[in-house]
Parts: sequence; structure tokens; C-alpha cells
Amino acid sequence: MNDEHPLEQSLRSHSAKLEFEETERAAARTLIDLALAEDLADVGDLTCGALIGEGERGEVQVVSRQSGLLAGVPVAEMVLGKLDPSLRWTTQLPDGSLLQLGSVVAEVRGPWRSLLTGERTVLNFLTHLSGIATLTRAFVDAVAGTQAKILDTRKTLPGYRVLEKYAVRAGGGCNHRMGLFDGILIKDNHLAALTAARTDAGIADATIADAIRQARNSVPNDIPVEVEVDSLEQLTDALAGSPDIVLLDNMDTVTLRKAVELRNATSLGIQLEASGGVSLDTVAEIAATGVERISIGALTHSAAALDLAFDWNPPI
Repeated sequence: MNDEHPLEQSLRSHSAKLEFEETERAAARTLIDLALAEDLADVGDLTCGALIGEGERGEVQVVSRQSGLLAGVPVAEMVLGKLDPSLRWTTQLPDGSLLQLGSVVAEVRGPWRSLLTGERTVLNFLTHLSGIATLTRAFVDAVAGTQAKILDTRKTLPGYRVLEKYAVRAGGGCNHRMGLFDGILIKDNHLAALTAARTDAGIADATIADAIRQARNSVPNDIPVEVEVDSLEQLTDALAGSPDIVLLDNMDTVTLRKAVELRNATSLGIQLEASGGVSLDTVAEIAATGVERISIGALTHSAAALDLAFDWNPPI
């Protein structure tokens, strides 16, 4: 019998494998259509039309200009396949590969017009997603040897969430909830709205534990219920409601250690998640406090693009 909570099973599976499945492909198709439409409109590539003959063919290598971690190869291949099915893409390195200066990610052969037209769109996807994977790996490496898992957040570019979270997995991180539909996270504004509604109805203020119980009763057991707290007093209240996870918001490491001690003394089945102000300089110390989860918005909203480029070979 497997007594592991579904939440833990999900985290374990996310970190154990990297697959570009239909969910990612569907998201990629939508973004590729938008990207090509904004680049070409109903006119096409005026520069290539003016300078490059239809019969001219060439070969390019997609090359890394710096060290990092690769993500987005399937999307890049889909871009060129959408633009011109005659292009021949040969992957040299799969997503999740470590890159050095000069690493060849892929080789592509076909009409020069198509290669030139698709260059920027391909690189936009690759550099952005590889940047996320690279930053994620840096955080994952920084907490190696601890039990802490590195998680993303919902702080993603609109429309890019599925692919950005895929890139986090490519970097060895784990995914937090995908959206508002697959997990409950009770934050301070939810509690304020709930209290206001109860006040209007002449009912006593809701405790954090009350809110947790109400949330748990409203969803199936396989939906995780998480609550945010910013003090040890709130943590005590939250633990009484038996959530799956308590998010410890912007606590310093001294307070985080006390939070772990409090949880260990009363509620070992509840996971603790540190969040807020986490950086590469602080994440190891945060992980050492004993929290199981560290969520970092910067993985997706602040990752620098990884420099990749097309290197052009002579005509074929």
C-alpha cells in the first residue's frame, strides 16, 4: 500500500522525468501561431523576399554562446516545422543537457528563406526557456544535500505558463500548482475577504484553521490545501486546521527554524514551504532550516535569457 500523499507523488514524478507531452505541445502550438503571426502578418518576410532566391538552400547549427542548461528544443523544432515542413531538423542535445560555450544543440537544413525567417522565433523560445532551466538548476544545486525541493510559482508570462514550468522541470525543479484550478492556496487577502463576509453576515471572524477546514470540505482529497502565514502565531493557528502545506512568507532563517521545530512537535505530516525574498545567496541557508519546499517566483519572472545563436554553414 502506498501511503504517500498525492502532492508528494506529484513532486517526485516531476523531478524524476522530463517529458514534452501533449499538454506542452498544445501550449507551444498556440504560442508559435502567435509568434509567427506577429512577425509575418499577411505579408511575409520582406527582407528574404527581396534578397534570397527561392531555390537557395543552406545549413545552420544552433549553438550555445555561453554555459547553461538547455530547454525548448521540441518547441524550436515545431516552429520550423510549422514554417516549412521541408526543413530537416536534427537534434544533437536534448532538453536538460548541460551546455558549454560552442555546444551544438541542433543542425537544420533547408531553404535559406525559411531558415532566416524562422531564426528569431526559434531563438526567442530557446533562449527564454533555457534561461529558466539554467537559473532553476543553479537553485537546485545550491540546496543539494538537503531535503528541500525548489518550486516555481504562478508568476509567469501570460500564455507561457505550461512551457515555463516545463523549463523549470528541465532544470531539475518541481512545479507548484499550474493555476487556480488544481490547488488551494489561502492567502491573506482571502482571509480578509472571508472575515469581511462573515462580519457582514453577523458571524464571528474566521480563524485560519476555520478557513482551512472550509476549503478542505469543498474539494476532493487529492487537491492540496495550502495556507500562507507570516508569523509563528499564525502558524500555530494554521497547523490546527491540518492543511497539506503551510507557506511561510518572508520569514528570516531564525523564524523558519522555529517554525520547523513547532511543526515537528505537533504536525509532522504537514509540509512547510519557504517563500519570499529567496536568492542564490540565501537559498542554502533557508534549505538548512529543514523546510521541505522553497518556492521562487524569480525562476520564471526574472531568469536571464541564455545566449544561443544560428551559426551559418556554406550553401549545400
